Amino acid sequence: MIIRELIEKIEGEAELDFTFNEGKIEDVQINFGFYRGMEEILEGRDARDALVITPRVCGICNHAHLITAVKAIENGYENAGLKVALSPKAKAIREFTLSCELMQNHMTWFYMTILPQLEKLTGEISTQNYALKASYFSSTVTKAMSIFSGQWPHSSYAVPGGVTCDPSYVDVMQAENLIDECIRFFEEMLTGLSFEKYLSLNSLSSLGSVEGDLGKALWLIDKNEMAEAGQSHDRFIVLGDSVLAKPGKAQATKVSNVALRYVEESVQTGTTAKAVSYKQKLYEAGPLARAIVGKEPLVKSLHKRYKDSIFTRVFARVHEVATLLVQSKKLLNALQLDEPSCTLGKMLEAVDFEGEAAVEAARGSLIHKTSVKEGKIENYEIIVPTQWNLSHGNEKEEGVAVKAMVGSKTIQDATFIFRTFDICSVCTTQ
Repeated sequence: MIIRELIEKIEGEAELDFTFNEGKIEDVQINFGFYRGMEEILEGRDARDALVITPRVCGICNHAHLITAVKAIENGYENAGLKVALSPKAKAIREFTLSCELMQNHMTWFYMTILPQLEKLTGEISTQNYALKASYFSSTVTKAMSIFSGQWPHSSYAVPGGVTCDPSYVDVMQAENLIDECIRFFEEMLTGLSFEKYLSLNSLSSLGSVEGDLGKALWLIDKNEMAEAGQSHDRFIVLGDSVLAKPGKAQATKVSNVALRYVEESVQTGTTAKAVSYKQKLYEAGPLARAIVGKEPLVKSLHKRYKDSIFTRVFARVHEVATLLVQSKKLLNALQLDEPSCTLGKMLEAVDFEGEAAVEAARGSLIHKTSVKEGKIENYEIIVPTQWNLSHGNEKEEGVAVKAMVGSKTIQDATFIFRTFDICSVCTTQ
């Protein structure tokens, strides 16, 4: 028996065709029906138009697309023999703004998707205004980002050679105050612990002290015997270099190197989304992948007990907010404002080049590849995180999210597992 379910509120929508056999889900077909052709729109345009157009791919991770696009152009310039060296100041500002976007995404996902869906699934309905909490944290961290990016979403402040902003000491102080406010929210609303106490947690047993909304979510997952649900291949990949983890892939506890040349896209039937694999194997991307590849102690402790399950996946995404808050403070404190914001005195002449870059976006590794002839884009390729997690699979193995949903007894359980991957429809069908 096949049952079709429409999944909404994932920056668009998707159709899931569930095949049941003897009361359990035997297979899932993930179908994205809308196609926008962003890659084709870029063809024939000036290479730098990618800095304006690619942030429009997504309303959530638009900043990640900007940073990836500018890095791909810089990589292309260097491949063509033109030196592009960023100042530490420009690198730190880019990393800070990207970190803010990740935090905004994670907390919006947690409060607008995970907690409401979890309460609905378990029947533990509360009267809390999760939308208000999501809005407060999101607006606070976005204000910190916008001090440097000028706006959000769809900013284009990153340019080849650096950034267009030149912050003052007052700007940096304002950003620090806003990050401190996010830390207070993390303490009072999310965990019920001081930030220092939370950061000292290092094992599964220590999580019992976590209260607040995160503690509630973990309690509901465990109480309803869902902690071990949603396990997949237990295989992870990180392709972008960030403050969270260096590039690498992991299976179980073994971490090894990666190279972009082994990433392959393929066409899937019945959907507008392409699949992506690494040496023809499927990997999970995102915060859990970054934590495992980066050997984050607390997430590794949970993973040892629950593997790549709902419990570990949800916790890893929320926990990454704490890591990013720490790193954001460090980036602001280390800023040397007398350094140049941009090292290119003028825009480089139009050249022929090929460039590529990978950045860790909220949902995982984001890749841009560009081929430019006489300054005009001949080909542009965007590989997004959701493609890693939502592939149908191949003849050898099931897709990551598909495998995680197989074995579920109800569509409700399966769709909750699906949402723990933080799905983004518009990115997937670019």
